[in-house]
Amino acid sequence: MTESEIIRYITQTFADVEVTTVNGDSYFFYDPERKFPFATLVTSNAHDQASDLDRPGVFRLNIGVGSDIYRSMFGQQPPFPRDGGIVNTGHDFTALDQIMPHPVYAAMSWVCVLNPGEATLETVKVLLAEAYKLDVAKHTKRRAWPA
Repeated sequence: MTESEIIRYITQTFADVEVTTVNGDSYFFYDPERKFPFATLVTSNAHDQASDLDRPGVFRLNIGVGSDIYRSMFGQQPPFPRDGGIVNTGHDFTALDQIMPHPVYAAMSWVCVLNPGEATLETVKVLLAEAYKLDVAKHTKRRAWPA
């Protein structure tokens, strides 16, 4: 999938999703206050150097899947990297079309894939649906709290 195809898929598949694009990176929110996205699409090394996103045509889709899904895929989440580094999971964070822990936010149960394609597309769709469902549930619960 291309970047525009991913953006279109997310915004057309999931209700009430808003996308904010800043400096070429896209952030997908269900939260009307836009506090924290459930998925992001990044296109440069502005946030980390792990995936070498400055390569022509390379982008990374990041998905907040929740701890249960993360652990079922990769085991226990690693600790946050120190000093702005990347997590040590043994993954090649530059590999294309492979779902892996997020190089920085794996501790928060985020996964990623560079240039999702034939090998990962169906799993990516399932993971996006799970991230969206978790975000909707979180905000529904928050709205139910007394003011």
